[in-house]
Amino acid sequence: MGSLVRWYNNFVSERQDEYTKDWFMVGSLGKLLLILAGYIYFCTKLGPRLMKDRKPFKLTRTIQIYNIFQVFANAFLVYEGIQSGWFTLYDMKCQPVDYSDSPSAHRMRRAVYYYYLIKLTDLLDTVFFVLRKKYNQVTFLHIYHHSLMPFCSYVGVTFVPGGHGSLLGVCNAFVHVVLYSYYFLSSLGPEVQKYLWWKKHVTKLQLVQFVIILVHNVQVLPRNCNYPKIFNVLLSIQAGYFIYLFGSFYVRAYIEKKPQTTIIKNELKEKVEENGNTIIPNGKHQFNGMHNGHSTHTSNGYISNGHALNGNATTIKQAKSN
Repeated sequence: MGSLVRWYNNFVSERQDEYTKDWFMVGSLGKLLLILAGYIYFCTKLGPRLMKDRKPFKLTRTIQIYNIFQVFANAFLVYEGIQSGWFTLYDMKCQPVDYSDSPSAHRMRRAVYYYYLIKLTDLLDTVFFVLRKKYNQVTFLHIYHHSLMPFCSYVGVTFVPGGHGSLLGVCNAFVHVVLYSYYFLSSLGPEVQKYLWWKKHVTKLQLVQFVIILVHNVQVLPRNCNYPKIFNVLLSIQAGYFIYLFGSFYVRAYIEKKPQTTIIKNELKEKVEENGNTIIPNGKHQFNGMHNGHSTHTSNGYISNGHALNGNATTIKQAKSN
């Protein structure tokens, strides 16, 4: 263990960027690992245990402020990434890291550093889920993604603050502008939520960014490019894995769900027709079955204003749920 620590310290001292090594949360990997370990433990063990006998926190205003901050912070990162080189000075085919003290190199260093700090604030997403007892959203994909991104950002700002791999930060920041805009609008309540038809397209956008990162890093591997190949390989592997994880989520959430909904609706329709009653839906409904003889709510926020007696369902009229 002592030899491993000495090797790591020598590697860091020889390879780290001389301008970023003394910046806050950059000089020591131990601080970051401690934060990530505490984050994972709280979100998977300690948090649920502390919230077990407590009511969930609402945190509506806090989360709204947090979402607004994320929108503007990530928009700033996109702007800085473009102004520092991407789509202006950088070469998409091969872009070495500029380790000089030029104004553009320093601007990109700062942009990569700000991205690293923003990834640390992203950890609050899961903390809010736990405090609101939304445990179904604390998934492996969520924990893995939020734990890995700060670590990757640390490696970037420490060893390669710019260059070919930094396109990831620009793409990811743009996606987060859209993502947190959706979160903010969704927090405004049902009057706004009914217009948010584009939720599944946010997941598609996330998939597109990983495809771009995968292609961007794979195509440089056979080239003679003065950028560490190991980072291209690692970014390619992670991009491919995220494509699998987000793709699996998309299939479960938006493709496999539809046939199940249709089956439930058809079965309920057959049962109602057998009893000589009629269901008149006023829109797309997802029936959740019957509970103690009364009709339950539908997925679009509307409930029946009738009731079911002895298994016979009355006509369903669309009434807004309280």
